[in-house]
Amino acid sequence: MANQPFNFKQFKVEQDKCAMKIGTDAVLLGAWSNLKTNPFSILDIGSGTGILSLMLAQRSNSKIIDALEIDENAYEQCVENFENSPWNDRLFCYHAALEEFVDEIEDNYDLIISNPPFYSEDYKSKTPQRDLARFEDALPFKHLIESVSKLLSPNGTFNVIIPFNAEQEFINLAEASNLFPNQILRVKGTSITEIKRTLIEFSFSKSELKINNLTIEISRHEYTEEYINLTKDFYLKM
Repeated sequence: MANQPFNFKQFKVEQDKCAMKIGTDAVLLGAWSNLKTNPFSILDIGSGTGILSLMLAQRSNSKIIDALEIDENAYEQCVENFENSPWNDRLFCYHAALEEFVDEIEDNYDLIISNPPFYSEDYKSKTPQRDLARFEDALPFKHLIESVSKLLSPNGTFNVIIPFNAEQEFINLAEASNLFPNQILRVKGTSITEIKRTLIEFSFSKSELKINNLTIEISRHEYTEEYINLTKDFYLKM
């Protein structure tokens, strides 16, 4: 099943060439990210299948939606998904490393989004491609944040999803690059489980930090009203 296309309400995502398949993290981030500033240009760092770019294309009128993917198979898959989408005239994927991209791109982006690899445990699987997609050493948080600070427009925002236990570390690293948290969403699976994920919106401007919580399920496959409202424009069965 994992290699089967994932069908959303307005687009389809092929994922057979990608090490990391469609997951809740990406859908949460793509649905939660604030578009009230009407960004003209968007950058998706570590695009994988391209799901975040596709979600933001559906939600916005942004003229430029660029994606960046270092893995060749994932890059090819992303390009395929972009070409087959209703917004193929606004979507473009670069096949490059982040440091190379930062050195070559002169323009800034109004919104940068990333679902970065963040498994930094000692354990590695037998699939190097999957490890590259999942482990934080493939894209260290410090490198990601410093790159974002160079690519983000002065009034732009940066949205990211990370493990909850890395929240303060990530915020400290971001503030060292003059990026400050404006909004935080902490996510848990059910009311009795621990918080597992943190979604954070950063900008170069300090403001009163807004913190909210989201629970995904009441019980197995019975979703909370908040989660349904957040994702209903995408999931077929919501």
